[in-house]
Amino acid sequence: MTDDQLRPAWEQPAHDRAADQHDGEAHGKGAPSGRLGRTLRGLLLPVLAVFSAFVIGGLIIVLTDGELLGLWLTDPLAALNGSWSAVIDAYGALLRGSIGDPGRIVGALVSFNLDELKAAAGPLSETIVSATPLILTGLSVALAFRAGLFNIGAEGQLYLGCLFAIIAGFTFTGLPWFIHLPIAVFAGFLGGALWGFIPGILKARTGAHEVIVTIMLNFVAYRLIDWALKTPFVQREGRPDPISKVVEPSAFLVPLIDGLRAHWGVVIAIAAAFVISWLLFRSTWGFEFRAVGLNPRAARYAGMSISWSIVLSMVIAGGLAGLAGASLMLGGSHTLTPGFSPGYGFDGIT
Repeated sequence: MTDDQLRPAWEQPAHDRAADQHDGEAHGKGAPSGRLGRTLRGLLLPVLAVFSAFVIGGLIIVLTDGELLGLWLTDPLAALNGSWSAVIDAYGALLRGSIGDPGRIVGALVSFNLDELKAAAGPLSETIVSATPLILTGLSVALAFRAGLFNIGAEGQLYLGCLFAIIAGFTFTGLPWFIHLPIAVFAGFLGGALWGFIPGILKARTGAHEVIVTIMLNFVAYRLIDWALKTPFVQREGRPDPISKVVEPSAFLVPLIDGLRAHWGVVIAIAAAFVISWLLFRSTWGFEFRAVGLNPRAARYAGMSISWSIVLSMVIAGGLAGLAGASLMLGGSHTLTPGFSPGYGFDGIT
């Protein structure tokens, strides 16, 4: 198994691209070939997926409207118009709730009123806040999957990242932000990496299935947070309820724009995406991860350490989920409470 065989289609060397072009010509002169053809084929699946989601969503909107269903039996033309209006209204509300009112945004840009522009960008800011942990947990699951592992424990790893980040955030005092913030962010990565190491080493040493182990560790993480929030070290003084101490301002992930909630955690998430892409497709470790994921026997025959790849990939995957937890604590509430996550780790799987 060579590195060329493990490269994604768009990164194949020149001789493979020539072969692809020849194959495309063999299927017909009108068929797209070469780099353009691969790009179009790569875009086809996500475009079809989004289109299918819109169609299925529209059908659900119509089928769950009893008035429209009754109208189909008496006046199909009116029912068709009503169904179209219902779908457009629903998707319009979805657009305005996630990105903002386009008319309001354009008006704010034209008038160049900063206060109005901030208000118009509020929904987009909230979407970015919600997307940040999903990007990181999605990267966590994707990295492990490339190594042939199903990391169902991103939620538990996120919880440990939150705990470690919050402890680092309130423990160190008197530090400048450019020292304290990196420490707190790294602590979040470390917490998730530790929780990813456990299923990784068990898989490598005993063959324990990572799905079972990570699912069980999720519940252990839940209870660990509950216990930690009742200890004097973590629990806020003077509070009977389970709530942590507040992170020092020097460890805050501050907003990108004053007055909006979108913070620098999204920059960390985007940077992590580029780093993981480089790791998987430009580094020796990434080559080994992909080789082990595609064919462990061939990888072992090539002299690669299967155990090392399993453990390392799970550690990095756990660390990414831990970064998601750090972004929630350092850029969001700045305090830890039970049940703070709506399921970012599980949503990241999809």
